[in-house]
Amino acid sequence: MNLDDSKKDDNLSKIIFITGGTKSGKSEFAEYLATNTENLIYVALSASRSKDEDWQKKILNHRKRRPKNWKLIETTDLIKVLKLEKEPLLIDSIGGFVMESLEKENEEWSKKINSLINLLQKRKTYTFIVGEQVGWSLVSEYKIGNKYIERIGELQKKITKLSQHNWLAINGRAIKIDEISIEIPS
Repeated sequence: MNLDDSKKDDNLSKIIFITGGTKSGKSEFAEYLATNTENLIYVALSASRSKDEDWQKKILNHRKRRPKNWKLIETTDLIKVLKLEKEPLLIDSIGGFVMESLEKENEEWSKKINSLINLLQKRKTYTFIVGEQVGWSLVSEYKIGNKYIERIGELQKKITKLSQHNWLAINGRAIKIDEISIEIPS
């Protein structure tokens, strides 16, 4: 895919947003889109979970897929990465940012989300962001689960509005949602 074949709106950042459900192919598609991006930094946005064998297998599979020349940053502090790194980024996934903020009160969450959006808008290089689509089926019986669903939905709407390209991965297929959708008026 040619990233220059984008919406010709100078107000948009160089964000390519790929969202989808669990096992939809969103990470693989983001990696495919970023394949020819020079000096890419892959941001694995998650706690290490060293005692979780299933998580470690998933991480190993992700590592095997990625080109060896991509720099890797494993962190839970996306704000810090965005402040320090000027090279192109692939952030997998934005849900890690939400997870790190679940205990924050709404006012502090609003400040953090606004800081993130401002940093993303200021970036001069490509930023590929992988995000989870949640809330399409079961509603969590736990308050924390619903808080996660609401916060990731809020954040991803903001990211979508400022992205050059928006993709939906579903069942191993990718749909460019910019071409088949309209923005819902607020």
